[in-house]
Amino acid sequence: MRIDSHQHFWEYNPKRQDWITPDMSRIRRNFLPGDLYPLLQDAKIDGCIAVQADESLRETDFLLDLAAQHEWILGVVGWADLGKDDLDEILDQYSSQEKLVGFREVLQSKDPRYMLREEFVRGIHKLKERGYAYDLLLFPQHLDAALELVKKCPEQRMVIDHLAKPLIKDGEWKDWKKKMALLAERELIYCKVSGMVTEADWKKWTPEDLFPYLEIALELFDPDRLMYGSDWPVCLVAAEFEQVYRVVDDFTSQLSSSEKDRIMGETAAEFYKM
Repeated sequence: MRIDSHQHFWEYNPKRQDWITPDMSRIRRNFLPGDLYPLLQDAKIDGCIAVQADESLRETDFLLDLAAQHEWILGVVGWADLGKDDLDEILDQYSSQEKLVGFREVLQSKDPRYMLREEFVRGIHKLKERGYAYDLLLFPQHLDAALELVKKCPEQRMVIDHLAKPLIKDGEWKDWKKKMALLAERELIYCKVSGMVTEADWKKWTPEDLFPYLEIALELFDPDRLMYGSDWPVCLVAAEFEQVYRVVDDFTSQLSSSEKDRIMGETAAEFYKM
């Protein structure tokens, strides 16, 4: 099975999607399942994981509603405030939602120490108790704190979104690799091969700009802990869906068929327990 492990849907609202800046005007509109499904079909991808892009329970409900209507939306990574005292009650409300496979918060917009607060760590433990995964949305400057979080929650499955957004446009990788390597030593930490084109030069990037980062990710995590994601529609500010898919498809052609299958879907299915 081939799976796009990371994409988004939204009904565009300039207040909710205030992170979409003027230079990202192409994605200032609605993006719904009818827009994505033909792209998945063309790439022979069987289904996707819909990931939150707004920090609200409304967003979680919105994605779960779409998943209920479309069987090819295989899972939802929703949002909840992990630090809230009533987190158990909130999670209880979603206990019957089989397609809710994990949670995420926009940690990249917060101080790195935010994720080390006692109440946040407590919330991660509650996710583990209920079998949910956790997506880490980070910048490189968050990686030290992320490692501390992982040490505090050693039994929690986590996946690093977008390779932690290395500075591809600047060609920087040495410090990023060193910090990613420490996280990769933890067997329950996975990594998404996604979001690279938006960290490169939007107008001038080439596959060769991305390959060094893919090679490092493969070296650190191996195919059993790597998963492909398009980051559609955010990727559209720099590349078409097909271009993003082609980069990873071409890169993984050097691997055995079983290794390629892991990255292109099997790892995601295993990680999200689908």
